[in-house]
Amino acid sequence: MLVRFSVGNFLSFKDIQEFSMIKGKAKKKAERIFDNEKIKLLKFASVFGANASGKSNFVKAINYSRNIILKGEIDNISASEFKLDNESKNKPSYFEFEIVIDDRVYSYGFEISIHNKKFISEWLIELEANREVVIFSRDIPNEKSSSDLKIKDQGSRNSFNLYLNDLESNDEVLFLNEMNSKSKSTLYKKEDELIIFKKIYEWFLNKIDVNYPERPISNYSYFLENNNQICKILQSFGTGITNFKVEDTNIDAIKGLPGDLVKKIITDLENIKNSDNEGKKEATITLRTRNAYYMFNLLDDNETIDVTTIKFNHGSDVLFGFEEESDGTRRLLDLIEILYNAEDKVYIIDELDRSLHPQLTYKFIQEFLKLANNRNTQLIITTHEARLLDFELLRQDEIWISNKGDLGDTSLYSLDEYNIRFDKKVEKAYLEGRYGGVPIFSSIFPIGEV
Repeated sequence: MLVRFSVGNFLSFKDIQEFSMIKGKAKKKAERIFDNEKIKLLKFASVFGANASGKSNFVKAINYSRNIILKGEIDNISASEFKLDNESKNKPSYFEFEIVIDDRVYSYGFEISIHNKKFISEWLIELEANREVVIFSRDIPNEKSSSDLKIKDQGSRNSFNLYLNDLESNDEVLFLNEMNSKSKSTLYKKEDELIIFKKIYEWFLNKIDVNYPERPISNYSYFLENNNQICKILQSFGTGITNFKVEDTNIDAIKGLPGDLVKKIITDLENIKNSDNEGKKEATITLRTRNAYYMFNLLDDNETIDVTTIKFNHGSDVLFGFEEESDGTRRLLDLIEILYNAEDKVYIIDELDRSLHPQLTYKFIQEFLKLANNRNTQLIITTHEARLLDFELLRQDEIWISNKGDLGDTSLYSLDEYNIRFDKKVEKAYLEGRYGGVPIFSSIFPIGEV
């Protein structure tokens, strides 16, 4: 689970801003708090703010740093430091995640020079109650590295020290990624102290899911395995859908797609199949565009790719194509996995309310929070939907504000910092600008001027 995320000198973030899922002062709705007797975490958080206040940049920061962690290098990843300050170009950008794995809390982060495309520092620390255990740290410009990790096996200890020393001055790769390269896979057969490198990397690979309103590719294989449950959820949201059918589609139907996109899908399918330790017979990827919904299945022979699509019933035998469904229904299809999935996973959704009716957005969050009582799934959203600012629905510490300062810099803060009565009409107060994060117009729009 996610504990905290910190970012600084990136896009609209000038100074380091900390976003936290740690339980605040609020006492209501305690049943949906994760509590392992060491730490208490929220399972939901919402970020409100005006346009251009930095909400989407918050999501971009998480996605950007995650992609660097998985790739291990900075090349060909476009981004920028905070541009509205001349000094920021020469300062490092900062990214840090605190996460829970096996009931232990770890901090992993790095600093980079985006302008020079070089890593400055990197660290992985276990955070215990009264002390910190430095699993490794790298101060790259000074060619220094250190570790407090106690490794019992002599061979593993020698290998670890050798790898860490080799990368002391390497400013082009991340040590975490290097420790998860194919050449190092034999390190983890012993299941010793080094296994934490594999677990941390796999958390970023499998446990955090970043979504944008127009995200084109996602894996919805769960959709095919839970027909009745998915249909019930769709019905409960008033879509009118009573059933759906998976149909084979002619390969000619995808010829209009960009060739690079099709190649990427095929490559991703092969990677999924090759990396699956459970020996699944098929790998599935879904392509979601505005007017199309295709599933690409790489079959057991590793050569045949089966392409299917979904059509829907609305109380009769007549089938409707994906392109005939409303924007709101299509958006729900993107989001339903969050309600269905019971795994320990972090979903981060930019503009959850895009294409959704306000009441539908409210109901979606309401349903997630009901299910959160018995799950450790976390949902973090950005939104403009002020109707969610309801203390009957949300806890005070589940509400965050993204606010733009005078220099164009973004600050993040929780509503838990304010002493607000639980009977307060917080939506009205927010829209009045009491807590920041709303647009301030300097003049009346000059509609009548020519």
